[in-house]
Amino acid sequence: MPSGISVTLVAVVIISLAFDFINGFHDTANSIATSVSTRVLSPRQAILMAAVLNFVGALMSEKVAKTISKGLVNGSLEQYVIIAALLSAIIWDLITWYIGIPSSSSHALIGGLVGASSAYAASLDKVVWKGVWEKVVIPLFTSPMIGFVIGYIIMLGLSELLRPLSQRSVNKWFSKLQIISAAVMAYTHGNNDAQKSMGIITLALISSGVLDQNSHIPLWVKIACALAMCLGTSLGGWKIIKTMGINMIRLQPIGGFAAETASAIVIETATSIGAPVSTTHVISTAIMGVGASKRLSAVRWALARNIVGAWVFTIPVTALIGAFITVLIKLFI
Repeated sequence: MPSGISVTLVAVVIISLAFDFINGFHDTANSIATSVSTRVLSPRQAILMAAVLNFVGALMSEKVAKTISKGLVNGSLEQYVIIAALLSAIIWDLITWYIGIPSSSSHALIGGLVGASSAYAASLDKVVWKGVWEKVVIPLFTSPMIGFVIGYIIMLGLSELLRPLSQRSVNKWFSKLQIISAAVMAYTHGNNDAQKSMGIITLALISSGVLDQNSHIPLWVKIACALAMCLGTSLGGWKIIKTMGINMIRLQPIGGFAAETASAIVIETATSIGAPVSTTHVISTAIMGVGASKRLSAVRWALARNIVGAWVFTIPVTALIGAFITVLIKLFI
């Protein structure tokens, strides 16, 4: 770790890694829910595979991390502001995990950062609204819709293509193919989601003067965040796995393959352009698209409405929590 760092900077790194751990724990369902629900993999096998591939994916890119560290906030921030943003995201993740509703750790973090930085500056000018709009808000709404459409199309195409085959034959082949799609989904989750904490730590390093604006993400930051997410993933999150993989729709292996493949396409495309999308949003709507391709009644839309409600409220609620924590800290320093 670089020399000359402050106690508050160390606190930011520790809390960032705690967020990454919770992110892995909270979002494990994104990559393995369908595989567990179709019984292609046992929970233990699925979680182990997801943990390893989350780690590998986390080391492969830094475009999303650069968006977080340099594309959302103007200038430098006090370390306590970054701490407030992280605490806001952690609080929201734990609340939604407790009630079993999948929400976006990514947007919780971004909402917390927007609220905390605005409260710190007592102005909305601290936020790079163009970056928030282009890199966060637009992908927030478009990526789930694209996930739904691609999931719908893939499932419809496979159903037509494989119509002459028996259900037994289809299940036999896709029980194997779904392991591959789940592995790719786990990789893409790590490649996009672990970079949020990398970006936050890098933002803290830039704000403290340890790094300059043009620096790459340090290797130790990548490895630390990858390990934290890997460890969190290894502990799983059964409540959200049950919500996504079992309660929303009853999936066969072919449906799980279609949903995971659609999600991986959307998430990896977003990562390539540095957009911090929500893996939770994308896999959820891809599952809905798979169900809707059979019949609309196959999806439990009441549960889907609850999930969408959590998406809508994530950024504004975490922004308010981040702002509140920032104001609270300012009163004591």
